[in-house]
Amino acid sequence: MQNKKRNSTSDKQHFVSQGPAETEKIGRDFAQLLKPGDVVALCGDLGTGKTVITRGIVAGLSADHDIFVASPSFTIIIEYPTPIPIYHIDLFRLQPEDIEDLGLEDYMSENGITIIEWAEKMPYLPAEIWHVQLTWLDENRRDIVIIRQDSL
Repeated sequence: MQNKKRNSTSDKQHFVSQGPAETEKIGRDFAQLLKPGDVVALCGDLGTGKTVITRGIVAGLSADHDIFVASPSFTIIIEYPTPIPIYHIDLFRLQPEDIEDLGLEDYMSENGITIIEWAEKMPYLPAEIWHVQLTWLDENRRDIVIIRQDSL
């Protein structure tokens, strides 16, 4: 992977989203930090906003803000037509042993940005990664923690 050293080995951001529109905006703002080769690991329970924040990331990296973003639960992988390719992977329906044979590491390249929903199911993740944890607070509000972890 390309050398993308940042100022520290770990950067942390914390947000409380009041609803889907705010979660999407957090994704748009977060997109400005992403570079080719970055991997974003989205973790959280069903319905916490993993696809919504992905919609914001795609909008933030695209001149065409009308790109339709849906969870690729059945197709597993969707590539979005953005200036930097975005690979949206959803592991919801898979077991860790099924994931190993998919060759997903090929998507984690220097050329694109890889977003993985249900990343906690991945048997392998790169050392340099963005972890995004989404947690229910109530029916509308979500706690969102974004941590950048660089290899030491």
